[in-house]
Amino acid sequence: MCCTSLCLKAQDVQYSQFYANPLNLNPAMTGASEMTRIGVNYRNQWPGLDQSFTSYSAHIDHYLFNANSGIGVIFNRSEQSMANLSVSEIGATYSYRARLGFRSFLRFGGQVSYIDRDAYFGNLVFGSQINDQTGAVGDFSGENLGLDSRHQFVDYSLGMMFNNEKAWFGVATHHITQPNISFINDQESRLPIRFSAHGGYRIDLSGGSSRSFMNDRSGTKDLTLAFNYKNQGPFSQLDFGAQVNLQPMVLGIWYRGIPVSEITQTNHESVIALVGISLGNGIDVGYSHDFTISSLGNANTGGANEISIRYSFLAGLAKGAGRKSSMPCFKY
Repeated sequence: MCCTSLCLKAQDVQYSQFYANPLNLNPAMTGASEMTRIGVNYRNQWPGLDQSFTSYSAHIDHYLFNANSGIGVIFNRSEQSMANLSVSEIGATYSYRARLGFRSFLRFGGQVSYIDRDAYFGNLVFGSQINDQTGAVGDFSGENLGLDSRHQFVDYSLGMMFNNEKAWFGVATHHITQPNISFINDQESRLPIRFSAHGGYRIDLSGGSSRSFMNDRSGTKDLTLAFNYKNQGPFSQLDFGAQVNLQPMVLGIWYRGIPVSEITQTNHESVIALVGISLGNGIDVGYSHDFTISSLGNANTGGANEISIRYSFLAGLAKGAGRKSSMPCFKY
């Protein structure tokens, strides 16, 4: 069906633990921890199907106290097994933090990336290759595709985020130039702009201050409510959920889908359960599982498994050392 369609639309890679991959969510979050962070993410989507989808991500960012700025590098890679399609991205991010009040800030960020798309079409079978009498598959399909194709391009993204000690709200725009991603020369296939809006509110359950929350002191208890809305081309998606922080453990649950729509049918995609733990010395580990609630069925797809590992530390002699960020975002 995909091979015979006149118009194909696709979405970017997504992570359930998107706050454990902050540079991928919004370039304005570069350096938002006001520490140095190194993180890796792995996602295996629909392992129960014959053709699964895996994605990897790694990032490092650092906050420059004397410049009120964050700098970072991000690497993304995704692999589709059906067409052996892989997409690799390496990008540089920058953000600037402006103070609006005693504990309220506005961050602006940008990202520039180099992206490589690689696909092997030798395993694809088109209808023109099949003999409708015998069912035999011929060698030549008549399609203008080489066996192995690669395409590279440069991509740009922008974002901004506001936060105080209890709430945050951000917007990000990826693929602002809508680069051409077609494998075929003289053909055009534009990557749609991806717009996202995300925010949340933290409720203190222990009477502690935000400073003790961000410093991960024992006994910290809080509940955080958040959402993340995304739109790309004809697709829209809403994630909303809650995380309970009971140091050193975090428990969370998300709903993904469009529960109410006047234009199209409701789209209930998945329910996501998450558990995270701080191992000490700045190491955080998270695991989440997506339970498919769409018509695909969780028994058929196997849902999705995702793991994140993050290490945060203070590098160098920095002014404001030990203060850490007052941004109350989700940990995972």
